[in-house]
Amino acid sequence: MAPKRKEVSSIYISDDISFSILSKLSVRSLYRFSCVCKSWNHIFQNPNFINMFRKNLISKSCSLSDENDVRLILHQGVPFFPLNWYLFSGDRFENKLKLNFPSPSPFNIGWGNGVALIGVLGSAVNGMLCVYNCNNRNDDINCVLWNLPTEEIKLVPHSNSHMEFTAYSILHGFGYDLVRDDYKVIQCVDYIFADDLHPFWEVYSLKSNSWRKLGFHMPICNESRYRSTNRDVYMNGMCHWLGETIDETCVVVSFNLSNDVFFITPLPPDCFDVNLGVLYGSFTMISNYKKTGSFHVSILGEFGVKESWVKIFDIGPLSCIEHPIGSGKDNVFFRKKDDELVSFNLTTGMIEEIGVKGEKCWCQMITYEKNLHPIEGMNN
Repeated sequence: MAPKRKEVSSIYISDDISFSILSKLSVRSLYRFSCVCKSWNHIFQNPNFINMFRKNLISKSCSLSDENDVRLILHQGVPFFPLNWYLFSGDRFENKLKLNFPSPSPFNIGWGNGVALIGVLGSAVNGMLCVYNCNNRNDDINCVLWNLPTEEIKLVPHSNSHMEFTAYSILHGFGYDLVRDDYKVIQCVDYIFADDLHPFWEVYSLKSNSWRKLGFHMPICNESRYRSTNRDVYMNGMCHWLGETIDETCVVVSFNLSNDVFFITPLPPDCFDVNLGVLYGSFTMISNYKKTGSFHVSILGEFGVKESWVKIFDIGPLSCIEHPIGSGKDNVFFRKKDDELVSFNLTTGMIEEIGVKGEKCWCQMITYEKNLHPIEGMNN
């Protein structure tokens, strides 16, 4: 005798319970679950859910990291003047130490070589910085790898492409290949006075100390538009930078250092003065909105999907703020109109000066972790 089929009764779960459960998930998972029902499809438009999601995000991030171990590096580059480097530490970044860039400088920055503007490419990766001359075009050293504790400098050589034609390089990213245990730099090479030659992309490997040409093209960073912001950042094996498509659409390009796969994600409308960073273990964008005068902190849920940007914080409007210069811990750092640098705490909503003035030409704040291994031995 065949067993009787039992009826399955539908179980109703209130939005309060489902939202409480969903708020513990990642943005990527939530985006994929948005098609389950109508209320989930508009979940990020619900202020109650956003509050729950934000609290869980902060709580989870604090439990996974030692807040007292967070250090920040402030870099300020001014044409023709010595570089200013500061290391900040402490719960409120009250400890400040001025750093010295190795002397003599590896960069040729004399008056006859054009205006030098030194910047940090991407992020501090495993304690190492990639420092480069943004205005360098051909003959001199373009970038170096700098390990602060060991005071070691590694000169990154030009690629062979500079030997055959007059070319210039635009550096786009610095990061760590998780699969090959290697540090890499990404650049786009273009030619001067050679209309029949097209730009191409290359990747530098620290292990082999050589460049490798890529067989595809990606949106290039508009240096004149993004020079005053953190236009690139590294996170979890991927380099991200602000770029422009052929039709001048602003996008985020995300390049995987292990498999050479890249994604293109358009930016939300009406945002400008964009700053890329990492907050609470997530890839974030800090942007200014002209309509409101406030700054939005958004997390990207799915690479390549414009609709997966989720705004989790709204800062301001603050009339005294000029533009963002970086992020770290649970803080966003800004330069004020009087050039004072301030920290805005996303948890408490408090804004405090950090005791340093920022330079208008180039001012970056990046998260830093100390690494005592020599550069040449970092891959072993």
